Amino acid sequence: MIIKICGFKTIPEALAAAEAGAGMIGLNFYPHSPRCVGRQTARHICTAVPPGVCKVGVFVNATVETILQTAEECGLDAVQLHGDFPAHRVGELAPLKVIRAVGVSGESDLERLANVPADFLLLDTAVKGMHGGTGRTFDWRLAARARAFGKVLLAGGLNAGNVAEAIRVANPDGVDVAGGVETAPGVKSIPLIRQFIAAVREAVSS
Repeated sequence: MIIKICGFKTIPEALAAAEAGAGMIGLNFYPHSPRCVGRQTARHICTAVPPGVCKVGVFVNATVETILQTAEECGLDAVQLHGDFPAHRVGELAPLKVIRAVGVSGESDLERLANVPADFLLLDTAVKGMHGGTGRTFDWRLAARARAFGKVLLAGGLNAGNVAEAIRVANPDGVDVAGGVETAPGVKSIPLIRQFIAAVREAVSS
């Protein structure tokens, strides 16, 4: 089970997540997000995180050129794409792994997952005008069905209290959390990070 913690802005929190067992850490480059981080800070975080932990850059409607430049400068291993990134240009991002974010509100949204070029499909709650980070859950049974289209990372309103049930219902390849391990938007809590990771591990082992 992949555990992705997203939206880091400081080294200590990112290190704590890695040490607790997070396989992916997310760095948000969307200027309108409270979790947005500058390239210099992102580079320091990526350098500090142990080898083997996947460093993911989160982008919204960014160009191929911007994504590649940021990835090289910061040392990213993967990119998470939100918005209207053209599918025919995903191949230009190689060798970076690609996580494609898709908003889900109902069964009809599953049709959009067919033939999406990505290593992972990140499913979050669809909210008009928002690009992820909704803090709201959706019907996890839809995520279970989405696995027919590729590897699924489940997001949207997850926390230590509900992630076990989410895993039971959705059976995803991984889970992704941001707000569920924060005391305020963009402010990570090391105890909450550890509690979330422990809850995931317990759910998987039970």
